[in-house]
Amino acid sequence: MLDIHDVLPEFYASKFSCSPRFFHVPLPGPCGTVVNCLRRSRYCGQSLVVRAGRHRCGMPQKCSPIRNYPARGLFNPNIRSRGNGKFLITYPGSLNWHQGVDVAITAFAKIKDQMPDAEFHIYGEGPAKGSLIRLADSLGLGDRVTFHGLLPTEQIVQVMADTDLAVEPKRSSSQFGNEALSMKIFEFMAVGVPLVVSRTRIHQYYYSDALVKYYDSDDDEELASKMVLLRKNAELRKEQVSNALKYVETHSWDVEKYQYLGIVDSLVAKEPVVPRSSSVSLEPYAIANSKTNQG
Repeated sequence: MLDIHDVLPEFYASKFSCSPRFFHVPLPGPCGTVVNCLRRSRYCGQSLVVRAGRHRCGMPQKCSPIRNYPARGLFNPNIRSRGNGKFLITYPGSLNWHQGVDVAITAFAKIKDQMPDAEFHIYGEGPAKGSLIRLADSLGLGDRVTFHGLLPTEQIVQVMADTDLAVEPKRSSSQFGNEALSMKIFEFMAVGVPLVVSRTRIHQYYYSDALVKYYDSDDDEELASKMVLLRKNAELRKEQVSNALKYVETHSWDVEKYQYLGIVDSLVAKEPVVPRSSSVSLEPYAIANSKTNQG
């Protein structure tokens, strides 16, 4: 069984400025290594991949899309402990161009005066961090936007739970951004925090408008308006959280693990095995470690 648990070609194309044509031609270096890894999946009994990988592995019938799940023992809505009167907006994750954090900072600058009690806290590291700090300073946000380093999972979970509004601004104009499903969304949903989210293809595939508040086309003006909308409408935030918690209950590892176990059983038995769960989805899923700090 081969586990390729990220959209590696798009990620390496973004990181190393590879041509999009590397999907179709042999390349040296990191990009070529990733493509070769995907091609090797045809020699495995089954490959566990993200959705995008299924269509390029050579034998789609041997590739099963996999999804991450929050660890419910850590991510739950009962651990919130903050109450200091501030309205905290949070982004935790890697600081790369494709994550679109600059869009979120620019949006926050547009509405900071409409939300005088709001602060924007950014947790993470990455090559864009320096430019993001300079952007915040140039927009006069030195006392309203705070940058933090990486935190251990147990600490970042508490930070997320004590958030009033989460922002996931992944760039929809980035090929990687459109294909990489954000684990942060699922984790914020699990701790009962409302979200404003970039409408990428993969986000929209998994999360309806009832679960998150979308904005389109990396538009900082629209992102700003959605942040204000949720800030001023407590009932809307409450409704979103309620819908999200129901989603988390019905899309958990406890519910979906039988799909993954069915794949393992079929490989061992060398014949199809009927899943033992009454809840059968269109795609088999499996649990993986939290990737909050990795983006």
